[in-house]
Amino acid sequence: MDHERVVRDVTVRLPMASTALEACQWTVAALARHTPATISILLQVHDRLRCVAATGAWQVFSTVPLKTGSDTAHDPEPSIVARVYDSGEPATVPDVTADPDYLPVRPDVTAEICVPVRDRSGRSLGVLDLQWTGPVETDRWRATAQRLADRLGARIGALGGPPAESRSEKLLRHATAMTTAPTDWDLMTAAIAAARDVSALSAAVLILDGRRGPRLGAPTGTPGPLEARVRAELADAGPAALGRMISRAHRHGSAYTLGEAGHPPTDDYLPLTRAGARTLVAVPVGPPDGGGVLLVADEGLLRPDPTTVNLIELLAGQAWTCLDRLRTLARLREQASSDPLTGLRHTGPFGQRIARATPGRTALLAIDVDGFKDVNDTYGHQAGDRLLVGLARALEGALRQGDELYRTGGDEFVAVIEVSRPEEAVRIAERLTEAARRAGRTISVGVALPRPGEAPERTLSRADQALYAVKKHGRDGVHLSAA
Repeated sequence: MDHERVVRDVTVRLPMASTALEACQWTVAALARHTPATISILLQVHDRLRCVAATGAWQVFSTVPLKTGSDTAHDPEPSIVARVYDSGEPATVPDVTADPDYLPVRPDVTAEICVPVRDRSGRSLGVLDLQWTGPVETDRWRATAQRLADRLGARIGALGGPPAESRSEKLLRHATAMTTAPTDWDLMTAAIAAARDVSALSAAVLILDGRRGPRLGAPTGTPGPLEARVRAELADAGPAALGRMISRAHRHGSAYTLGEAGHPPTDDYLPLTRAGARTLVAVPVGPPDGGGVLLVADEGLLRPDPTTVNLIELLAGQAWTCLDRLRTLARLREQASSDPLTGLRHTGPFGQRIARATPGRTALLAIDVDGFKDVNDTYGHQAGDRLLVGLARALEGALRQGDELYRTGGDEFVAVIEVSRPEEAVRIAERLTEAARRAGRTISVGVALPRPGEAPERTLSRADQALYAVKKHGRDGVHLSAA
């Protein structure tokens, strides 16, 4: 094999390439005439290596993830191509079966050579990867591959670097971020960032309807000047104005400006123009009842093309699907951790809470409804249920902000409160008995504070024993367990 001829034939057309993609495709096509190897060139696009040119009949990996962030202790071991890109050092794998990070593209590959593609300053742009199915002079081919990669990198650098991320790639990346968002706040932040990025406009605001009326979604980090002014104007405009924007979007569908001066906006959008917006895309989010609107704006007089509007519509649809999923999961978690009759949290969350009890600072109040069995026996279980619901509300109203009330059995409740001394816990327990009397019932309350090193179950047992002491002495009272 005349390796000088390989280098000459591959690089002769590089000066004529007008784009980075063209330079990569010509390199692969010319190199393929000299070797049966499977060839691929991957360039960095955003946070991944993307295959931009390759040979082969079956699988080519479209993208390969890179390490993210500075703390990579928990990242999976990167692939061979990612290792070469990250280190800037070539790699020769004479036996791919012995390398756990090999990306299999065909079953009969035996050896792999991967070299970095760098610009003239030495910055890594991507990799050139060759895989053979038979014997190969790895030393000669590694040197030749690096010479070719250096020439290719110089040409890509002269053309402005690797290709920019396409809008469809941005959409996919942001859709993934929204799908994996763990909370409503994170999701709205991701949706707003996606709308700005995909549209190339400078501001995005998400307005969602809710039980308390329309509200502005979470901002992303520090909003830009226009976005900050838009948010301030919308906040001043009030829920009624936000509701009109939502209603308009759902009644008429997506809308956008044409970038023409001298055409005043409708009254619904006056808060945006007062903030300085001159271009607007408005897209409905979710259903008309309970959904919202995504507003994407800019200070310049621009003309968003219909494709941009379509992409924002796709983002809005994805955002609502993810938001609906998060809300459904939240409802299921609430149902799983709450008593369906009273709405109070029950045994599972209570066990987690008392496990965090602070000795000398946390008090457990064991509560039992006096004569509850007689109510069920005399008036029926429906009357008993109504009694429990009413009593739960009365007890909740008597507790302080931050105190927690749990239903742990049929007519048994436990309050977990933070206090500075035992006497404070007794006073709060007495407030509960007074609230129960006002609701037409009486309760017995046993109070216990955790001891250092004491298991939470033992603390609760002492509170129960104090409760039984109240029952023994006539009910309708409070007893503090001995310290």
